[in-house]
Amino acid sequence: MEQPQLLSKIATGDGHAENSPYFDGWKAYENDPFHRTKNPNGLASDVVQNWIMSNPEASICTHQGVRHFKATANFQDYHGLPEFRQAVAKFMARTRGNRVTFDPDRIVMSGGATGAHEITAFCLADPGEVFLVPTPYYAGFDRDLRWRTGVQLVPVICESTNNFKLTRKALECAFEKAKEDNVRIKGLLITNPSNPLGTIMDREILRTVVSFINEKQIHLVCDEIYAATVFSHPGFISIAEIIEEDTECNRDLIHIVYSLSKDMGFPGFRVGIIYSYNDAVVNCARKMSSFGLVSTQTQYLMASMLSDDEFVERFLAESAKRLAKRYGVFCRGLAQVGIKCLQSNAGLFLWMDLRRLLKKATFEAEMELWKVIIHQVKINISPGSSFHCSEPGWFRVCYANMDDRAVEVALTRMRTFVSQNHEEDLVAAKKTCSHRNLRLSFSFRRLDDLMMSPHSPIPQSPLVKATT
Repeated sequence: MEQPQLLSKIATGDGHAENSPYFDGWKAYENDPFHRTKNPNGLASDVVQNWIMSNPEASICTHQGVRHFKATANFQDYHGLPEFRQAVAKFMARTRGNRVTFDPDRIVMSGGATGAHEITAFCLADPGEVFLVPTPYYAGFDRDLRWRTGVQLVPVICESTNNFKLTRKALECAFEKAKEDNVRIKGLLITNPSNPLGTIMDREILRTVVSFINEKQIHLVCDEIYAATVFSHPGFISIAEIIEEDTECNRDLIHIVYSLSKDMGFPGFRVGIIYSYNDAVVNCARKMSSFGLVSTQTQYLMASMLSDDEFVERFLAESAKRLAKRYGVFCRGLAQVGIKCLQSNAGLFLWMDLRRLLKKATFEAEMELWKVIIHQVKINISPGSSFHCSEPGWFRVCYANMDDRAVEVALTRMRTFVSQNHEEDLVAAKKTCSHRNLRLSFSFRRLDDLMMSPHSPIPQSPLVKATT
């Protein structure tokens, strides 16, 4: 007798995309974590902690702030605290150089950018309809936009020959392919600054994007969650600036997703924001946000913190300074063994070029290399294929949420691995029968000798963490 299906298709399916190598790297870290000491040089977290200690009234869980406990705990309007929406609108303007302003009444909150993206997808598209997404793109989009909504993603192929920049030609190719597949195209999703590239879109590219979506009459969703992580010139340009310049743009097609997870380093607070220029989307998104609201306690704290102009200026300046320093340390450290990275100036990560370490220019070879780095070298990096990169051999490595000790360990492990494989390649090239799999072998004997030395910079420790 056939057993009845007790659970839903969404519960028994694999639409969450958890089987991606992107998430496998996290699982490997959780099973074998590197022990870190306290981090005094992270994403300016000490600046935040100092502010909290100096402003105890901002929390309802302190003696100074407890008088606001009852009112805050009882507040449940899904519009959000007015002062929270005002503070977020002001902060969004500040992180965009105060060149544009945002209406607090259009601020819709959600449970992180994940919830913001899903709500936006629910508002704009029906199951089976399509969003175009330039590659490489954040691996989590396969979960955020597709899993529960039924929306599909069609890649817009960008290539390393022009540093993965988005072009009108690439957009047209993806659009025509989707039409040939007889699917309805509802929108284009861009990430600016880019995850995983760490690059920003310039004014010309953004104008091209706006022109394209207006011509095709499709929506434009702009993920701008890394807006304040730009640490060197050129500066960040928001899509909000572009539509201010373009008076013919149909603003009903423009939607921004934002959060405090990256710019403030608060992923655990789950503060996601939808900012749409479409009244119907604002109204629908606000109703749907009931399923994933930001706690009123968090709203209360963030409203106070983000309204402190002096603190915000100090935090953003210090954050940019530290990101620039860490970026330089990683790039110089990798360059010592000939590893190049895509030039970037934003985000919390590097786009690392390991194509010369592949046995073959295939995604199978990329996965083989990745498994060695994860399980033997024990560095949590993400393969380009998990970001739908069209070319094998690119990897994302996060550098922001690590202390200096972990950075030293990660770079030493990577340099040792690359140097040893280079030496083995030279030996293999002299043999009449070259065994190509030597390229991926990594003997730990020399590394173990180094680790056992009393002068070793490497603690006897497993996987080094990388963050989103």
